Formats: sequence, structure tokens, C-alpha cells
Amino acid sequence: MPARQLLETDQKALEINLNPKIYGTFAEIGAGQEVARYFFQVGAAAGTIAKTMSAYDKVYSDQIYGVEPSGRYVCESRIHRMLDHEYNLMVDRLRHDRPDSTFFVFADTVAAINYSRTIRGNGWLGLRFQLDSAADRHNDLLLHVRMLDNDNQLQQQAIGILGVNMIYAAFHYQQDPETLVLSLLDGLKGRVAIDMIVLEGPDFPVDNRLLSLWLVKHGLTDITMFDPRGRSIHPSEFLYRKSIMVVRGSFRPITLVNEDMLKAGYQQFRESEGIDPATSFLLTELTLDNLQHSAELNERDFLHRARLLNAMGQTVALSNYHRYGDLIEYLSLYRVAPVGIVMGVHDLLQMISDKYRDNQDGRLLAAFGEIFTRNVKLYIYPAQQEGSADLMTAHNVPIPEGVKFLYRHLLDSGQIVDITHFHPEHLHIYSAKVLAMIKSGEDGWEKMVPEKAARLIKEENLFEYPSERLAFDY
Repeated sequence: MPARQLLETDQKALEINLNPKIYGTFAEIGAGQEVARYFFQVGAAAGTIAKTMSAYDKVYSDQIYGVEPSGRYVCESRIHRMLDHEYNLMVDRLRHDRPDSTFFVFADTVAAINYSRTIRGNGWLGLRFQLDSAADRHNDLLLHVRMLDNDNQLQQQAIGILGVNMIYAAFHYQQDPETLVLSLLDGLKGRVAIDMIVLEGPDFPVDNRLLSLWLVKHGLTDITMFDPRGRSIHPSEFLYRKSIMVVRGSFRPITLVNEDMLKAGYQQFRESEGIDPATSFLLTELTLDNLQHSAELNERDFLHRARLLNAMGQTVALSNYHRYGDLIEYLSLYRVAPVGIVMGVHDLLQMISDKYRDNQDGRLLAAFGEIFTRNVKLYIYPAQQEGSADLMTAHNVPIPEGVKFLYRHLLDSGQIVDITHFHPEHLHIYSAKVLAMIKSGEDGWEKMVPEKAARLIKEENLFEYPSERLAFDY
């Protein structure tokens, strides 16, 4: 990416204040009016600020923005209510008096860390803004942030900096959405994690799955998620207190084997003791390692994989987690339990062997404990043994001798189980072979992927399918 000038937070706020066209409202709940404070402190705020407010009392807030059915106030729906109310109010009252202004509303609802440290600090920040005063249209930028400072005042300061970064980026990086994302972390490295982003509107025709990729790629978060529509979502809004099954893979492309792993594994998970099918959820995961080839990250390739997974109805987690233990720890923030992980038998062997090799200094039990908590179970998908018609399963995989005693305990306790109702006729299918056939134009690959995936690969020229290429843009 081209180099850009890094500005201090005060410089950004002052530059906004000195722009006579940018004019708006600040509505902040929870951690004080930290964003508006920056614009007041640098001077010339009268040219930018129409109103600031903080409806801190819940009853008063409900009178203005309406009642939240969930009873939660630090949530995505609250931000949308705040943006809708304040933006409509401002346009109704000021459009005739300020016809040349590009209006904005900044809103946040935040729960900063409390005295007893039982609340770790998180918040929702939203910005509704115009880039053209003559057009009756607007754009929305929405974030979820986890605060990492261990002090209430520092967290409040971080919210102020992030809000200024959002407003500055929205008005200055229209032509470069990746820089817009990257600039959100200016002055905040190591202090916040932005694990959800949505940018919508006529001035930003960007695929939001790319925004999610840039969050992870540039270290704004280690994990983010998007739903089957390709829209970024946050686990607090849909995973809280649910039973989750995760299937990690390359999905390049999704094949009949992948589909079988998803369906058979999830069915067995839902039928397991203690699982309520009504509160269970299936999550597919792509990791940054799986997306990189020869140390390069191909964004088009990522979009092709994500497009197929979404078309198959999958919610996708995109992470930079090398270890399953990190994923499990993140999910625990939202009281997710139990967790099922679907894994191919070769991946199981690799994981067990790596842990045994890297932890022969007395830390073996601790290393396995990162994954095999009482609420986590591995569901193992079999493979054909090389040169044989026999299958390799969790019960006959060649585990290193020094860890067999521990592995046997995991089998006996039911923390590692074989997937039973799989389709053996699909086991000969490998994604790498299917991908090579697609690129070369070789016939027959269509029978190795789900019917819907085959149709989309051809219609949308995915994975270098050999026909007239479609232009790739944001």
C-alpha cells in the first residue's frame, strides 16, 4: 500500500472542524462524550457540531430511541436506532438552513471496564454521513470494538481516538477503502481490537467481506465473522450462550467431502447428549494461513471461497488463529458451550504429533488442556489409507508412542469421536485436484462439488474457470 501521512488525533479533529461543509451531531452513551470532546478541545468546533448529547439514563434513552426488546443497550440495534433518530432529526431541522452542508451523525454505546473488572470493555460505534450535499443519500460505517486497556480512563480515551479516526477516514478515504480500515487503528495499536465492520452506502460499493479480511490482515483483530449475505456480524449478537460447531478448512473450492463433513458432523453434534438443537449453530472457519500462498494473500481467491461458502448458507469466521485453543478462548467470551470441532483425521494426527513434539519438557498436559476442556469435543472425519481400501479413523490413526496413553484417555472420555454417518464414496475427492481441474478446463470436476457451487463457479468465473474473465473490483 502507498505510504500516507499519519496525523495526530488533534490534527484530524481540527482538520474536520476547519472544513465548512462537514456538520453533524454526536450522541454518545456509556463512556462519556469522549469523541465530541476532541472536537471541542482543538477549537473551531462551532463550524462542525450541531449538537452533542448523552442519554445516559435508560428510561430517558428509551423515550428518545425506543425500548430494546433484548434489554441490552450495548448492542448493534441500539446504534441503528440512534443513527436513524438523530440523522432524521438533523436533516428535518437544518436542510433548508444549511443546503451546502454534508451532514453526519456519530453515535456510540459503550460499556467500559468497571471497578471490579467484571466488564472487560466493549462498544458499538456508528457513523452516518454524506459526501455530497446535493444528493439525498447517505452512507453508514459501523464498528464493534473490544477495549484492551486495563483502566477505565484509558478506555474512554481510546473510544475518543477511534471516533475521530472514523469520522476523518469516512470523509478522506472514499477512494481507498483499505486505507480507511487501516487508519482506524491510528494511535491505538495494542489498545483496541475492531472485530466487526460494516460500510454501506452509494459512495462505497465495496464488498464487506474484503473489509473483514483487511481487519485480520492488518492486525485490527484476530477474528471476525460474516453471515451468508456477506455482511459482517458480531458473535455477541448471534452466538451468545449457544452450542457451536466449527469446521476449519481451505474450501478452495468447497467439495462434496467438505459438504459431507459439515452435514454429518453437525448432525452428530446436534444429536449429542446435552445439546439443544434449537440453540446450536454451525460456523465455518477460514484462517489467514489457509489464504496465503507463497507468502501472498490473494484477495480475489478469498472472495471466491467466501462467495461459495455464503451461497451454501454458511456463516464464516475469518481468523488469524494458528491454534484451536485461541479460537476456543475467544468463543468463551460469549459463554459458548459446548464447542464441537470437526477435523479430518490427517489434521488430527498432525495436531497431536505437533503438540507431542513441541511439549516434551513437562508441558504436555497443559498443551492438550488448551483444547480438551470439558466443553470441547473433536469430531473426526475419516480418510482412505494410502494404498488400501481401509479407512483411517480416530481409533486407528498412528499416534506417536509417547502420547498414546493421553490419546487413549481422550478417546475413552468421548472428547475425540469418529463421525459415523459419512459418505465413503466421496473420500477420494481432494480440493487441490478439483482446483487444478477447474483451472485447466478438464471435465468431471462438476461431479466433485455441490451442484450449486458448480453452477456459481461457471456463472461467476470463480477460481480461474477458463472462460471470459469478469473484471475484479471492490
